[in-house]
Amino acid sequence: MPDKTAKTAAKATGSKTTASKVAPKIAPKAAAPKAIAHKAAAPAPKAAVVAAKPAAKPVAAAPRVEEPKKVLTQRQGFKTNEFVVYPAHGVGQILAIEEQEIAGAKLELFVINFIKDKMTLRVPTAKVANVGMRKLSDPSLVKKALETLKGRARVKRTMWSRRAQEYEAKINSGDIVAIAEVVRDLYRSESQPEQSYSERQLYEAALDRLSREIAVVQHSTETEAVKEIESQLAKSPRRGAKTETEAGADGEADEADTEADSDDAAVADEAA
Repeated sequence: MPDKTAKTAAKATGSKTTASKVAPKIAPKAAAPKAIAHKAAAPAPKAAVVAAKPAAKPVAAAPRVEEPKKVLTQRQGFKTNEFVVYPAHGVGQILAIEEQEIAGAKLELFVINFIKDKMTLRVPTAKVANVGMRKLSDPSLVKKALETLKGRARVKRTMWSRRAQEYEAKINSGDIVAIAEVVRDLYRSESQPEQSYSERQLYEAALDRLSREIAVVQHSTETEAVKEIESQLAKSPRRGAKTETEAGADGEADEADTEADSDDAAVADEAA
């Protein structure tokens, strides 16, 4: 019995020793998760760096805020239902602002209606400055144009074809004062010689452009505007004296030419 007890005690002691040997080996393995936990916590700064990157995105979105400003710049402050002056056609009204796709690109257009001419024109908003389209003249500028009508006519002594080109350029310039100058220079009172057909055409074109803009600015009819223009023209100094002087000079020149021709004819007869 003592031997068995001793053997049993020895086995128990051996198992304890084995357990003590195994325990240290297992313990480090159990401690490993702690080291892993520390390693997993270390990349946290990288995540912070990644999170900080989206903060730079609002900078890229800044140009989107400026897009409406470009549209306003292209429209030059023109609005729907507003009256404008288009140099080649005179006063018109913006009916709408529409978009059309041309060659795959979107194009914004002003739809302008010219009631008197029964014509509708579409003008790209980006080309407004190039074509010279402008807003209506201020009342002060209209007053200046009316004052211009009371001045003395200035007729250059050049060929009519050249003067006609200058008058036409002034009419299509869109400048209300320049148009008033054409009306003043081509106006003929009852006591003055009648206009030629081409002069009459240019005069009526200039008078139409001027009266239409004055009517819109002063909120009156074109008939009333024409009467106001004619009343201002009536106040202009008579060109009769100047015309008579020029006519006298021209008459003297014609007489000289006639005398020269008659002398040449007499010489030719004598030679014959």
